[in-house]
Parts: sequence; structure tokens; C-alpha cells
Amino acid sequence: MRLSRLKRLPSRAKRAARYEIHAHWRRQPIVQGSVLYESFSGNGMLDNPEAVFRELLAAPDLQHLTHIWALSDLRLYRAAVEEFAGDPRVSFVRYGSAAYYRALATSQYLVNNATFPPDFSKRPGQVYLNTWHGTPLKRMGYDIEDGALGTANIIRNFVQADYLLSANPFMSEQMYETGYKLTGVYRGTLVEEGYPRIDRQFLDDAGREQVRQRLVDAGIPLGDRKIILYAPTWKGQTFGRPEDDLDALLAHVAQIEERLDTSRYAVLLKTHQTVHALAAHRPELARMLVPNEIPTNLVLGATDMLISDYSSIFFDFLQTGRPIVFFTPDLADYAGTRGLYFEPEEWPGPVLLSAREVGDALHAIADAGGELPEESRERYLSMQRRFTPYEDGAASRRVVDIVFRGVRDGYRLRTDLADDGREKVLLYLGGMRPNGITTSALNLLNNIDHERYDVSAFFAQSRSSVVIAKQRQIHPEVRQFPRVGGMNGAKLVHLARHLDFRRGRIAQHADVPAQNRLWDDEWYRCFGDSRFDYVVDFSGYGPFWATLLLHSPEAQRAIWLHNDLASDAHREVNGEKRMLHSLTQIFTLYGQYDHLVSVSPTLAEINRASLAEYAAPEKFVSALNTVDAEHILENAGADLHELTFDEETGSIPDWAELLLADDDVTTFVNVGRLSPEKNQARLIDAFAAVHAENPKTRLVIVGSGPLAGDLEAQAAALGLEGSVFLTGMQRNPHAIMAKADCFVLSSDYEGQPMVLLEALVLQLPIVTVEFASAKNALPVGSGMVVPQTVEGVAEGLRAFLAGAVPDSHFDYAAYNRKAVSEFYRAIGAVALPAPAPADS
Repeated sequence: MRLSRLKRLPSRAKRAARYEIHAHWRRQPIVQGSVLYESFSGNGMLDNPEAVFRELLAAPDLQHLTHIWALSDLRLYRAAVEEFAGDPRVSFVRYGSAAYYRALATSQYLVNNATFPPDFSKRPGQVYLNTWHGTPLKRMGYDIEDGALGTANIIRNFVQADYLLSANPFMSEQMYETGYKLTGVYRGTLVEEGYPRIDRQFLDDAGREQVRQRLVDAGIPLGDRKIILYAPTWKGQTFGRPEDDLDALLAHVAQIEERLDTSRYAVLLKTHQTVHALAAHRPELARMLVPNEIPTNLVLGATDMLISDYSSIFFDFLQTGRPIVFFTPDLADYAGTRGLYFEPEEWPGPVLLSAREVGDALHAIADAGGELPEESRERYLSMQRRFTPYEDGAASRRVVDIVFRGVRDGYRLRTDLADDGREKVLLYLGGMRPNGITTSALNLLNNIDHERYDVSAFFAQSRSSVVIAKQRQIHPEVRQFPRVGGMNGAKLVHLARHLDFRRGRIAQHADVPAQNRLWDDEWYRCFGDSRFDYVVDFSGYGPFWATLLLHSPEAQRAIWLHNDLASDAHREVNGEKRMLHSLTQIFTLYGQYDHLVSVSPTLAEINRASLAEYAAPEKFVSALNTVDAEHILENAGADLHELTFDEETGSIPDWAELLLADDDVTTFVNVGRLSPEKNQARLIDAFAAVHAENPKTRLVIVGSGPLAGDLEAQAAALGLEGSVFLTGMQRNPHAIMAKADCFVLSSDYEGQPMVLLEALVLQLPIVTVEFASAKNALPVGSGMVVPQTVEGVAEGLRAFLAGAVPDSHFDYAAYNRKAVSEFYRAIGAVALPAPAPADS
């Protein structure tokens, strides 16, 4: 362990130095008139940023600007460096270097076609233009299954951008508004004036010849042959780690060339920029590989026919009016996994599954003098009208007018995305681990009226599979802000922040200017210019998160109290009060929140009394947790045999076998974390007494936790093997509950236990011990509440066996309506009812 930590020290030191350098430059003045450009994390002088750069460089009235390009390798892209070596206005920095972070922190203008790093946060006085990198054919963002998992840094960049560039109305609506859920939150300007990079395709004969000569100089034996450009997109699971499919690409080119007159046509390969680093080292590709440093749109301007697949490059090429052939051997798989916005029948060219078919189609087009195939012509023209309506060769000038000259009149600009009529709610969901708070949060997100409220969820980005599984359950209408990266700021300021926390001074976070800026900067780094009407810490257990939410712009702020928190703070685990300091620090923040929301009326009274020194009594309110009844009932109907079947052993666990058996044994079930506060040990002792009297009983305990071994040993010591079963964590506990006869809860304390609501939905009879808010947890006439003792629990089990525990009667639809209305009222979205007039 120590050795691994030592090995990590150099990388940690390097990362710390980078943060300190970045923090230093963020304290320096903005350099007026400076522009930083970045394309694809520094992978060349490319794309829209390159077109904007050249427009600015040539503009007579903007000669005062200085230009900085971020490149991942100054040697690899030396052609770009050498081209501007004599121009004092242009300089280059290596991506990720100290000079890069200086430029990122101090440049007045920032231009990117993708995203800046996670620690980027735009400073006041900076202007951020995000151009993105193409009209999408492939589904993007939330339109992809599990797409929310990859949106964290993209959404963060978008909400910080002053300008988002769009090539056409489809891109504005489908990608920005819907795909990345910017409707309701983006407060900048959407510029719908075409793509600057497409201006580079407008080449005269001399321009075409210059491009051809650059290809020849790169080692491509072009001669006087016409160019057929094969430009496949990247393949693989992630953009940052593309699949190496170069052998397949080579085979495809060879098969295409077999069908062509290669004395008249040269097939060139333009790999996606993420794949180019792999391709550049393959000598067999030298005769055909287009260098990454030659802008794609220049090559398109000199291209006579294009072979595409799912790349947005074909939208650019539409402007030329020249033929496109689509080569999609993996169409069924790609469309099924990634998804496409348009069916192949709509594409502006033949869609073919084999390289030889592609070669034949290109041969036929060549024989027809380069004319579009008749069957594709109308689709091609229709797509031209739809996707390249503003591509007239002057998009760069229009973008420069808007962003750098401040001209707005007469241009297609949208500033209405944030104003969709809904109120904005941000909820911090906590650690998103499988527990009651996460379940409560997910249920709430399912029950909120999304037509009335625009809802965003905030939580820490995680690599844990169990956390990601919970993230996947977030309602699809909810925008997600997973926190990536870390706080900016000098180490000394962070040290002071940590010391204040340790000394119990966290409530002073806004009183020290340096620390106040630190928290304000972190809010902006996470949420940019987003504004929320209601900010909610739904977890209520993390001082960092509770403090951060207090730095939102003006909003009503609420924090949840899921338990008797004063008791939580002083509760000992293995002789330690582990939550005393952190909870006490949160308590000191309560006075800065508008609403302190307990999960039951009884709990609100308890917290109001025990935490009176921290906040005014009127701030303590309550809102019941909602329940996702439809999901619970669906889960309950699952096949337990299928759920528990182990393919390696070819069997199911003993406890599942017994639950599926048609016997006359009464099954009691408990679901929860195997930890001291849930006190399953008391339940096992109580069951042992009842089982001795009535052997036709069993107890099934579902869950995992630190006490699993102790509970197994306890059951064994009591001779309960074969009658007490610990199932471990189960992905569908509701299917197990549905097979049981009675639900039993033996906890020392609870807020509003979600598992009781789940048992109510399943109409299970319930025996629960009498914790503080037990009377709010069960509807009148349902279940039985017993003393918090072994004998009390045993009496509850005996009462069920005697038929004395009433069945559950639960109108979950009415309950949810009440719970959601309480939530709206608790966060301040709905006014509290006026007090009744006093008797005269």
C-alpha cells in the first residue's frame, strides 16, 4: 500500500503544481485583445477555430488582437508553427503546459470546438465562443442510451459559453436544445449563422491546386488524379479511446480501388482526428493518409467525391454539390447502439454495406461525369436546403462581427433558451450509493411535474458501478450536472478553508474575501451562468456540498434533514462519534438556508427542538418522501428464479428455492444495510424466540454491510441455519419482498424509512419498532408498532402469526400527490397557507 502511494507521489506533485500555476494566473489581469484557440484538445490548428482565427488575422480593424494556439505537440504540428513564425501576433503553447494554463486564465477571448479541461472556469471579463465540431448524424448527449454519463464536462462548458455556434436550425434544436438539455438553462447567445470552417471549402482553381500540392508535399503521389476522399468516423466506446480499425480501413481502400480506374482517381484516407495518431505511424498508409494538420474543409474543397459513414463531415460536403457515397458495413449494430437522427433512406447518396459495392457506385458516378445518382438527387438537394442554408463563404465574417465587433442587428441570434416558462430547481442528490436517501431522491425526480419545473440534479461524478447504476435511474427529463474536476484556487487558501472546517468555522465561508471567491468560483465552474429559482441539498450530510449550494446566485435554498440529526451527531459507532464534527458544521449553516426540511411532521418537531440554537423555528418544515409505486410493482412481478440463477453452479440459492416452494412456512423479511443502526441483531434474537415456539417460520434479511459476518455468526450460534438467511445485496429486493408474508423493521432510528413505503405498496403486513417518527410512517390502520426491544419485536411476530397484524391499505397515488405538494411547499415554490384568523 505504501509503495503504491509512493509511486503516485510524482503524479500528485505534478497535478498540485499545475493547480498552483493555474491559480496564480487566475489572479492576474486579463490580457485585453488576446485570443486563445483550441481544437480537439490541441490536436492541430483545425476546424471552426482555425477559420475564425484566419478571419481575425486578416481583418484590418482587428490587427490589435494577439492570437495563441494550444497544440498537443509543437513538433508534430510544426508546419502550423512555422507558417506564423514571422508574425509577432501569433504564438503557440503546448496543451496542458504552464503556458497553456496562463493563456486559459488570462486570454480575453476563448475559442474552442470541443471542451476545455474540467478545471477550466471562465473568469469575469473573458468571452467564450464554443463552435462545436459539426452537425450531428449520430445521436448526441441525452439522445444516446446512457448518454447522460458522458455529458458532465460538455454541459459544464456549454453553460459557461457566451456564444454557442450552430450551423443550421436542426443543430440548434436537436443537439443544443434537446440532446444536451440546454433549454431552460443556457443564458448565452446561440449564433445560427453557418459554420466558419465551411468557408474554407470555397476554393478557386488556384486554391484547389494549393491544397493538392500540400497533399503531394506530404508524400501522397497524387499527380493529376481526381480525389475520392474516404472519411470514416471514429469507432469505439469513448471519444478519448478510439478503436484501432486501421487494418480494416486498409482492406476497404484496397477493395474500392479494385473497382476504380486508379490512373484517374486517387482514394485518400482522412481518419478522424482521434484516430490519426495511430494511423500516422503505419507506413502502408503513407500513400493515402491525409495529414491531420491540413484542415479537413480545405481537403473537402479539393475533393471530387466523398465516401462517408456516420461522420458529420458529409453535412459540410453537401455545400459543394458533389457526390457522396455512404459505406456502412456495421449499420445495424451502429444504429442499434449509438443511434442515428436520420434513417439511411433519407441520406443524400447510396448507402452500401460492402467496399466492392462502394467501388462500383463510384465507378458508375465517374462514368456519368461526376453527376449525382438520379435516385439520390432529390434527397441531396433537400438536405442541402435543410443543413447548409447559410453556407455562402461568409460565415466567418458574420461570427467575427457578432463576437469580436459586437454587431448583433440583422443576425440570426437566439437568447431565449433559458426562458421556457418553467421554474428552475437544482437538487444535490448526495453520494448516489444504494441507500434510502438515493431511493428517496430518485422517487422524487420521478414524481415532480416536469412540465412545470425544469429540474437539474447535482452529484459527484463516480467510477463506481453501483453509483453509475443509480445515476442511470435518474428520470430522463432531469438535466444532470455531475461534478468533475476540483476547485481552483491557491493551496494556501484551500489550507485556510480546511482549517476553518476543522476549527468549526465553516459558517464563515462568505466572510473571508479569498474564501468567498473560492466558493463563488467553484459554483461558476460547475454551473456557469445557470440560474435556479430553488436550490436543494437533498442529502443534508455533506458540509462541502451544503456550503457550495449557498453560493448559488439568488435563490430559495432548502436542506433536507432525513433523521433526528442531533442524535445522529452524538451517536457512537465502535466507540466513536464519527459524524459529530461534520454534522455540527452543517448545523452552523442552517441559519443561511431558507428552509430546513424533515421527512415527517414528527421529525420536524424533533429537529426544531434539538437544533433550536442554529435556526429560527419557522424554518423547520416537513415533506414526506414520495414512492415509485409503478417501479416497485413492476420489480415485484419479476421471476425470482431468473433473478437469482447462477450460471456457474446451475442453481439458485437455498433461500430463493424455499421462497419459491409452495410450503406452509411463514416468511418474515427485512431489507436494509447490515449496520448497527438497523439492528438486525435484535430481529434475529426475537425471531429465535418465536421460531422455537413455531418452527414453521423463516427470516430472510436482504442487504449488505459491515455486520454481515457478525449476523451470520449470531444466527449460527442460535442454531438457526436453514431458518435465517442473509441474501447479501440484491438488485431487485422487491421480488423477494413479494414472496414474503410479513415485513419487519427493527431499526434503532429512522427518518421516514423508504422500505416501509415499499412494503406498503406491496400490501405486506408490517411490524415495526417504535422509532421517533414511526407514527408518520404508517397509514392509520396499517401495520403494528412495537417497543424497541427484543421482546417487543418478538410480540410483533407472534401477533402476525396470530392474525393480529392488520393488512396494509395504501393509496399510493393519493399519497404521492400529497408528498409532492409538500415538497413544492417546503422549497418555497408554493406558498404556505395563510394562518386562520384569530377569534374576535
